Amino acid sequence: MKRNIYIGMSIVWLALSTVACNKELTEITPDSSLTTTDYYKTAKDIDLAVLGVYSSYQTRKPTDYILLELPADNLYRTTYTLSAGADDVDNMAITSANPLFGNFWEASYGGIFRANAVLANIDNPTDYKAKQKDQFTGEAKFMRALYYFDMVRLFGGVPKVTKLLTIEEAKSLPRATKEEIYELIISDLKDALTALPPKADMAKGRVSNGVAAALLGKVYVYLKDWANAKLYLDMVPGYGYTLQTDFASLWKLENEDNAEIIFAIKYIEGTNGHGLSTAFLPFPGKANIASAGLESVFPSWDLHKLYETGDTRKAASITEFYKTPTPANSPTIWFPHVSKYEVKHTVGSSGIDLPVLRYADVVLLMAEVQYGLNHPDLALIELNRIRARAFGNVSKNYTQADIATPETFTDKILLERRLEFAFENERWFDLVRTGRLLTELAFEERGYNPATQTALKFTLQTKPNYVLFPIPQRQIEVYNPGVLQQNKDY
Repeated sequence: MKRNIYIGMSIVWLALSTVACNKELTEITPDSSLTTTDYYKTAKDIDLAVLGVYSSYQTRKPTDYILLELPADNLYRTTYTLSAGADDVDNMAITSANPLFGNFWEASYGGIFRANAVLANIDNPTDYKAKQKDQFTGEAKFMRALYYFDMVRLFGGVPKVTKLLTIEEAKSLPRATKEEIYELIISDLKDALTALPPKADMAKGRVSNGVAAALLGKVYVYLKDWANAKLYLDMVPGYGYTLQTDFASLWKLENEDNAEIIFAIKYIEGTNGHGLSTAFLPFPGKANIASAGLESVFPSWDLHKLYETGDTRKAASITEFYKTPTPANSPTIWFPHVSKYEVKHTVGSSGIDLPVLRYADVVLLMAEVQYGLNHPDLALIELNRIRARAFGNVSKNYTQADIATPETFTDKILLERRLEFAFENERWFDLVRTGRLLTELAFEERGYNPATQTALKFTLQTKPNYVLFPIPQRQIEVYNPGVLQQNKDY
């Protein structure tokens, strides 16, 4: 049944959402069916529509790890994994028929459509307060850029949609080039940077000008445009962002709005909570955390073994757990679980915010920029800022000899990013953009046997064409024949 029509391109906005994106606006209940004839008339209408742009990301975010972590080497699935298609993704059997790619595509274009609807109707209201119209414009453009940044990194060139289209128009729209999508992203982010207010003037959970600067710098790093990346990353500290002293404090409910969080998606337990904390928790649950877990994935030994003694990121990311199987005299099973989002919560409704951009990312991106600009001494300083925070001192800092060549520098950057951003959906992107996908994902050490002190190695079938995921087959089928071309070798 071809009902999965390109949902980001309908002229009618269905199910805007009953969820707000920040904790100061949690009781909003917009209409469930909104059209251009009965909506977008007042500033309040536009405000609610902007919140709808965020809510699409809020809905998608808790399951992003299935596509962005599971096929890499930080996580592997369990027998309890319920998501259709996760098994194939984990085992590198990637095909265009996998529903996970269709789900991600449709959720992202749903958010893009909502942003386009805001921008198409932004001139309608006449009751804006001072600078309110600019704010809403900036938010819509930032979020559209964020959705497209995710899409272009996963699929390459995708249809470029910047206005409201009828379904028939959408079915005839081909893919733009990767370069054209990046041009749109940069243009939107530059506009957002100009239009958005500072974070002090924004409700928590809504983007500000500093968020736009940080994402713009990150986009330029992906393009290896070091000069422009430095220009925008240099701005970020001036917006009030800095590293927290204690890595573990980043994952506490009481410290969600700390100065390291540049942008996070907001959640409240029982109101608009997410299921990620439950998904990572062991099946029996955990005292003072939750009464049950889904045990959907386990952290790999491949990742676990990289944390050195004294690295505080380990305990904040992975909890050691050992399970005695039946019969009782069988060897103990190593049974760790992800604890980065482990907070007390009702099953399936965690209130811990999910970060999209942290200042630690800016620091490590700046290390890449400085190295790219032939300043390895300055790159080392940035790299060691993260290293010193992890260990609480400089005893484990790298030396210039550790990054003497571009190859060894990339080794260290990938290592620190892997340890720092484990389970934050950066690993797949990092491997693709550094050209390390095939070499790093030749095999994965998944489980570990403490009795024999041996890892259970799993050979991965990584292929060169996996640097781009397949265009979802169900999307190709609802387009006019030949319009939506598949990526190579799928």
